[in-house]
Amino acid sequence: MALTKPLLPTPESLTLPEIFAHFDTEDKARAYLEAIRWPMGPVCPHCSNRTEAAIWKIEPNEKKKIRAGLYHCGKCSKQFTVTVGTIFEDSHIPLQKWLVAWYLLCSSKKGISSLQIQRTLGLGSYRTALFMMHRIRYALKDPVFSTKLSGIVEADETYVGGKTRGKGAHYLGNKTPVVSLVERKGRARSTVMENVNATNIKAHLTEHVQKSARIMTDEAVPYIRAGREFASHERVNHKLREYARGDVTTNTVEGYFSLLKRGIIGTFHNVSKKHLPLYLAEFDHRYNHRKVTDGERTLEGIAKVEGKRLTYKPLTGSKD
Repeated sequence: MALTKPLLPTPESLTLPEIFAHFDTEDKARAYLEAIRWPMGPVCPHCSNRTEAAIWKIEPNEKKKIRAGLYHCGKCSKQFTVTVGTIFEDSHIPLQKWLVAWYLLCSSKKGISSLQIQRTLGLGSYRTALFMMHRIRYALKDPVFSTKLSGIVEADETYVGGKTRGKGAHYLGNKTPVVSLVERKGRARSTVMENVNATNIKAHLTEHVQKSARIMTDEAVPYIRAGREFASHERVNHKLREYARGDVTTNTVEGYFSLLKRGIIGTFHNVSKKHLPLYLAEFDHRYNHRKVTDGERTLEGIAKVEGKRLTYKPLTGSKD
Protein backbone atom coordinates (compact mmCIF):
# COMPACT_ATOMS: atom_id res chain seq x y z
CA MET A 1 0.00 0.00 0.00
CA ALA A 2 1.37 3.43 -0.94
CA LEU A 3 2.25 5.85 1.84
CA THR A 4 0.05 8.92 2.29
CA LYS A 5 2.29 11.06 4.50
CA PRO A 6 6.02 11.73 4.71
CA LEU A 7 8.13 9.34 6.78
CA LEU A 8 10.53 12.21 7.57
CA PRO A 9 9.84 15.95 7.60
CA THR A 10 11.24 17.59 4.49
CA PRO A 11 13.87 20.15 5.61
CA GLU A 12 12.60 23.69 5.16
CA SER A 13 15.90 25.56 5.17
CA LEU A 14 19.63 25.05 5.11
CA THR A 15 22.64 27.10 6.09
CA LEU A 16 26.38 26.44 5.90
CA PRO A 17 26.79 26.21 9.71
CA GLU A 18 23.91 23.71 9.82
CA ILE A 19 25.63 21.54 7.22
CA PHE A 20 28.79 21.30 9.33
CA ALA A 21 26.94 21.01 12.66
CA HIS A 22 24.23 18.51 11.75
CA PHE A 23 25.63 16.55 8.82
CA ASP A 24 29.06 15.66 10.18
CA THR A 25 28.61 12.00 9.20
CA GLU A 26 27.67 10.30 5.95
CA ASP A 27 24.66 8.67 7.61
CA LYS A 28 23.19 12.05 8.59
CA ALA A 29 23.85 13.56 5.16
CA ARG A 30 22.30 10.53 3.46
CA ALA A 31 19.19 10.69 5.67
CA TYR A 32 18.83 14.35 4.75
CA LEU A 33 18.97 13.60 1.02
CA GLU A 34 16.48 10.77 1.49
CA ALA A 35 14.08 13.19 3.17
CA ILE A 36 14.39 15.55 0.21
CA ARG A 37 14.21 12.98 -2.57
CA TRP A 38 11.78 10.57 -0.88
CA PRO A 39 9.49 12.60 1.43
CA MET A 40 6.90 9.83 1.25
CA GLY A 41 9.38 7.02 1.76
CA PRO A 42 11.88 5.18 -0.52
CA VAL A 43 11.07 4.85 -4.22
CA CYS A 44 12.87 2.30 -6.38
CA PRO A 45 14.72 4.16 -9.17
CA HIS A 46 14.70 1.02 -11.31
CA CYS A 47 10.95 0.31 -11.46
CA SER A 48 9.41 3.34 -9.67
CA ASN A 49 7.92 1.07 -7.00
CA ARG A 50 6.99 3.02 -3.88
CA THR A 51 4.88 0.56 -1.85
CA GLU A 52 6.07 0.25 1.73
CA ALA A 53 5.69 -3.54 1.94
CA ALA A 54 7.78 -4.21 -1.17
CA ILE A 55 10.84 -2.14 -0.17
CA TRP A 56 13.04 -2.82 2.80
CA LYS A 57 16.31 -1.50 4.12
CA ILE A 58 19.36 -3.77 4.25
CA GLU A 59 21.49 -3.48 7.36
CA PRO A 60 25.07 -2.48 6.56
CA ASN A 61 27.74 -5.11 7.12
CA GLU A 62 31.37 -4.20 6.54
CA LYS A 63 32.54 -7.83 6.55
CA LYS A 64 30.03 -8.78 3.86
CA LYS A 65 30.74 -5.53 2.00
CA ILE A 66 27.15 -4.31 2.37
CA ARG A 67 27.29 -0.52 2.27
CA ALA A 68 25.15 1.79 4.35
CA GLY A 69 21.93 3.20 2.92
CA LEU A 70 21.16 0.15 0.76
CA TYR A 71 17.56 -0.81 -0.04
CA HIS A 72 16.03 -3.85 -1.74
CA CYS A 73 12.99 -3.68 -4.00
CA GLY A 74 10.70 -6.70 -3.74
CA LYS A 75 9.05 -5.87 -7.05
CA CYS A 76 12.08 -5.86 -9.38
CA SER A 77 14.53 -7.58 -6.98
CA LYS A 78 17.13 -4.84 -7.49
CA GLN A 79 19.08 -2.93 -4.87
CA PHE A 80 19.57 0.82 -4.70
CA THR A 81 20.56 3.79 -2.57
CA VAL A 82 19.36 7.39 -2.58
CA THR A 83 22.16 8.34 -4.99
CA VAL A 84 21.17 5.92 -7.79
CA GLY A 85 19.87 7.74 -10.86
CA THR A 86 21.17 11.11 -9.67
CA ILE A 87 24.29 13.21 -10.12
CA PHE A 88 25.64 11.67 -6.89
CA GLU A 89 25.77 8.14 -8.31
CA ASP A 90 29.25 6.55 -8.37
CA SER A 91 30.76 9.63 -6.76
CA HIS A 92 33.53 9.07 -4.21
CA ILE A 93 33.06 12.55 -2.77
CA PRO A 94 31.37 12.48 0.69
CA LEU A 95 27.74 13.62 0.67
CA GLN A 96 28.51 16.32 3.23
CA LYS A 97 30.89 17.95 0.76
CA TRP A 98 28.22 17.68 -1.94
CA LEU A 99 25.81 19.59 0.31
CA VAL A 100 28.40 22.31 0.92
CA ALA A 101 29.06 22.61 -2.84
CA TRP A 102 25.32 22.87 -3.56
CA TYR A 103 24.90 25.57 -0.94
CA LEU A 104 27.88 27.62 -2.12
CA LEU A 105 26.76 27.50 -5.76
CA CYS A 106 23.16 28.44 -4.95
CA SER A 107 24.06 31.20 -2.50
CA SER A 108 26.89 32.89 -4.43
CA LYS A 109 25.25 35.68 -6.41
CA LYS A 110 27.89 35.71 -9.14
CA GLY A 111 28.83 32.04 -8.90
CA ILE A 112 31.82 30.33 -7.33
CA SER A 113 34.79 28.97 -9.24
CA SER A 114 35.83 25.34 -9.24
CA LEU A 115 39.24 26.37 -7.92
CA GLN A 116 37.56 27.92 -4.88
CA ILE A 117 35.46 24.77 -4.40
CA GLN A 118 38.62 22.67 -4.60
CA ARG A 119 40.28 24.74 -1.87
CA THR A 120 37.19 24.99 0.33
CA LEU A 121 36.34 21.27 0.24
CA GLY A 122 39.91 19.99 0.09
CA LEU A 123 39.31 18.04 -3.12
CA GLY A 124 42.21 16.18 -4.70
CA SER A 125 42.26 17.98 -8.01
CA TYR A 126 40.79 20.85 -9.99
CA ARG A 127 39.34 18.35 -12.47
CA THR A 128 37.39 16.67 -9.66
CA ALA A 129 36.00 20.02 -8.52
CA LEU A 130 35.10 21.05 -12.07
CA PHE A 131 33.28 17.80 -12.78
CA MET A 132 31.46 18.10 -9.45
CA MET A 133 30.24 21.62 -10.26
CA HIS A 134 29.21 20.61 -13.78
CA ARG A 135 27.14 17.78 -12.29
CA ILE A 136 25.30 20.29 -10.11
CA ARG A 137 24.72 22.64 -13.06
CA TYR A 138 23.47 19.69 -15.10
CA ALA A 139 20.93 18.90 -12.38
CA LEU A 140 19.72 22.52 -12.42
CA LYS A 141 19.17 22.50 -16.17
CA ASP A 142 15.52 22.03 -17.13
CA PRO A 143 15.25 19.83 -20.24
CA VAL A 144 11.55 20.60 -20.69
CA PHE A 145 9.50 23.54 -19.40
CA SER A 146 5.94 22.73 -18.34
CA THR A 147 4.64 26.29 -18.62
CA LYS A 148 5.26 29.25 -20.91
CA LEU A 149 6.26 32.73 -19.84
CA SER A 150 3.41 35.23 -19.64
CA GLY A 151 2.53 38.84 -18.88
CA ILE A 152 5.27 41.27 -19.91
CA VAL A 153 8.25 39.38 -21.32
CA GLU A 154 11.50 41.16 -22.14
CA ALA A 155 13.74 39.57 -24.78
CA ASP A 156 17.31 40.41 -25.66
CA GLU A 157 20.61 38.88 -26.70
CA THR A 158 24.17 39.26 -25.50
CA TYR A 159 27.49 37.81 -26.60
CA VAL A 160 29.76 35.87 -24.26
CA GLY A 161 33.45 35.54 -25.00
CA GLY A 162 36.82 37.21 -24.86
CA LYS A 163 38.34 40.04 -26.81
CA THR A 164 40.45 39.51 -29.92
CA ARG A 165 43.45 41.78 -30.32
CA GLY A 166 43.14 44.13 -33.25
CA LYS A 167 39.45 43.36 -33.85
CA GLY A 168 37.82 45.96 -31.62
CA ALA A 169 35.28 45.59 -28.83
CA HIS A 170 32.38 44.84 -31.19
CA TYR A 171 34.01 41.88 -32.96
CA LEU A 172 31.72 38.85 -32.50
CA GLY A 173 33.71 36.17 -34.30
CA ASN A 174 34.91 34.53 -31.11
CA LYS A 175 31.80 35.16 -29.03
CA THR A 176 28.77 32.96 -28.31
CA PRO A 177 25.25 34.44 -28.65
CA VAL A 178 22.97 34.06 -25.62
CA VAL A 179 19.26 34.92 -25.82
CA SER A 180 17.35 35.50 -22.59
CA LEU A 181 13.63 35.83 -22.01
CA VAL A 182 12.70 37.44 -18.70
CA GLU A 183 9.21 37.76 -17.27
CA ARG A 184 8.70 41.14 -15.63
CA LYS A 185 8.93 40.30 -11.89
CA GLY A 186 9.08 36.63 -12.83
CA ARG A 187 11.25 33.93 -14.37
CA ALA A 188 14.21 33.95 -16.73
CA ARG A 189 15.11 31.46 -19.45
CA SER A 190 18.45 31.69 -21.19
CA THR A 191 19.78 29.68 -24.08
CA VAL A 192 22.73 29.54 -26.43
CA MET A 193 21.62 30.35 -29.98
CA GLU A 194 23.89 29.66 -32.94
CA ASN A 195 22.48 32.50 -35.05
CA VAL A 196 20.34 35.35 -33.78
CA ASN A 197 18.09 35.73 -36.81
CA ALA A 198 14.37 36.24 -37.37
CA THR A 199 13.63 32.55 -37.93
CA ASN A 200 15.38 31.36 -34.78
CA ILE A 201 14.00 34.16 -32.62
CA LYS A 202 10.44 33.50 -33.79
CA ALA A 203 10.74 29.77 -33.06
CA HIS A 204 12.26 30.47 -29.65
CA LEU A 205 9.60 32.97 -28.59
CA THR A 206 6.80 30.71 -29.84
CA GLU A 207 8.16 27.80 -27.82
CA HIS A 208 8.57 29.68 -24.55
CA VAL A 209 6.06 32.57 -24.46
CA GLN A 210 2.27 32.62 -24.38
CA LYS A 211 0.53 34.34 -27.30
CA SER A 212 -1.23 36.70 -24.87
CA ALA A 213 2.08 38.15 -23.63
CA ARG A 214 3.41 41.65 -24.29
CA ILE A 215 6.86 41.37 -25.83
CA MET A 216 9.40 44.10 -25.16
CA THR A 217 12.72 44.35 -27.02
CA ASP A 218 15.20 46.87 -28.28
CA GLU A 219 15.37 47.98 -31.93
CA ALA A 220 17.09 44.78 -33.18
CA VAL A 221 15.58 43.63 -36.50
CA PRO A 222 15.23 39.85 -35.74
CA TYR A 223 12.49 40.56 -33.18
CA ILE A 224 10.19 42.49 -35.54
CA ARG A 225 8.57 39.55 -37.34
CA ALA A 226 8.48 37.40 -34.20
CA GLY A 227 6.70 40.10 -32.23
CA ARG A 228 3.68 40.03 -34.55
CA GLU A 229 2.68 36.63 -33.12
CA PHE A 230 1.88 38.07 -29.68
CA ALA A 231 -0.59 40.48 -28.08
CA SER A 232 1.81 43.34 -28.62
CA HIS A 233 5.43 44.05 -29.41
CA GLU A 234 6.85 47.26 -28.01
CA ARG A 235 10.40 48.47 -28.61
CA VAL A 236 12.85 50.94 -27.18
CA ASN A 237 15.52 52.46 -29.39
CA HIS A 238 18.87 52.30 -27.65
CA LYS A 239 20.60 53.88 -30.64
CA LEU A 240 18.62 57.06 -29.91
CA ARG A 241 19.43 56.74 -26.18
CA GLU A 242 15.89 55.71 -25.39
CA TYR A 243 15.88 53.27 -22.47
CA ALA A 244 12.33 53.56 -21.15
CA ARG A 245 8.99 54.85 -22.39
CA GLY A 246 6.37 54.39 -19.72
CA ASP A 247 6.52 50.69 -18.80
CA VAL A 248 8.21 49.85 -22.11
CA THR A 249 11.79 48.95 -21.30
CA THR A 250 14.31 46.12 -21.45
CA ASN A 251 16.00 47.12 -18.20
CA THR A 252 15.05 43.84 -16.48
CA VAL A 253 16.74 41.58 -19.01
CA GLU A 254 19.66 44.01 -19.24
CA GLY A 255 20.05 43.72 -15.47
CA TYR A 256 20.10 39.94 -15.79
CA PHE A 257 22.84 40.17 -18.44
CA SER A 258 24.83 42.50 -16.20
CA LEU A 259 24.84 39.89 -13.44
CA LEU A 260 25.70 37.12 -15.91
CA LYS A 261 28.60 39.08 -17.38
CA ARG A 262 30.01 40.00 -13.95
CA GLY A 263 29.88 36.35 -12.97
CA ILE A 264 31.56 35.06 -16.11
CA ILE A 265 34.22 37.78 -16.26
CA GLY A 266 34.85 38.18 -12.54
CA THR A 267 34.37 34.64 -11.23
CA PHE A 268 34.95 32.19 -14.07
CA HIS A 269 37.04 34.49 -16.34
CA ASN A 270 36.33 32.35 -19.40
CA VAL A 271 33.64 29.79 -20.23
CA SER A 272 33.74 27.51 -23.25
CA LYS A 273 30.85 27.41 -25.70
CA LYS A 274 30.46 23.69 -24.99
CA HIS A 275 29.64 24.21 -21.32
CA LEU A 276 28.01 27.64 -21.46
CA PRO A 277 24.44 26.15 -21.31
CA LEU A 278 25.30 24.64 -17.91
CA TYR A 279 26.42 28.01 -16.55
CA LEU A 280 23.24 29.62 -17.91
CA ALA A 281 21.20 27.02 -16.00
CA GLU A 282 23.06 28.01 -12.84
CA PHE A 283 22.37 31.74 -13.29
CA ASP A 284 18.73 31.10 -14.27
CA HIS A 285 18.20 29.02 -11.14
CA ARG A 286 19.52 31.70 -8.82
CA TYR A 287 17.50 34.40 -10.62
CA ASN A 288 14.29 32.38 -10.60
CA HIS A 289 14.61 31.76 -6.85
CA ARG A 290 15.96 35.19 -5.92
CA LYS A 291 13.10 35.95 -3.51
CA VAL A 292 13.73 32.99 -1.18
CA THR A 293 16.50 32.24 1.30
CA ASP A 294 19.80 30.68 0.28
CA GLY A 295 18.75 27.48 2.01
CA GLU A 296 15.41 27.30 0.20
CA ARG A 297 17.17 28.00 -3.11
CA THR A 298 19.56 25.14 -2.37
CA LEU A 299 16.72 22.73 -1.52
CA GLU A 300 14.89 23.66 -4.73
CA GLY A 301 18.06 22.77 -6.63
CA ILE A 302 18.72 19.47 -4.84
CA ALA A 303 15.14 18.43 -5.55
CA LYS A 304 16.01 18.48 -9.28
CA VAL A 305 18.54 15.63 -9.07
CA GLU A 306 15.86 13.02 -9.80
CA GLY A 307 16.68 11.17 -13.02
CA LYS A 308 19.78 13.30 -13.70
CA ARG A 309 22.98 11.40 -14.39
CA LEU A 310 26.15 12.85 -15.89
CA THR A 311 29.03 10.45 -16.53
CA TYR A 312 32.59 11.61 -16.83
CA LYS A 313 34.02 12.78 -20.12
CA PRO A 314 37.26 14.72 -20.54
CA LEU A 315 36.30 18.37 -20.15
CA THR A 316 38.53 19.60 -22.96
CA GLY A 317 38.21 23.23 -23.81
CA SER A 318 36.48 24.05 -20.54
CA LYS A 319 37.87 26.84 -18.42
CA ASP A 320 36.44 27.93 -15.11
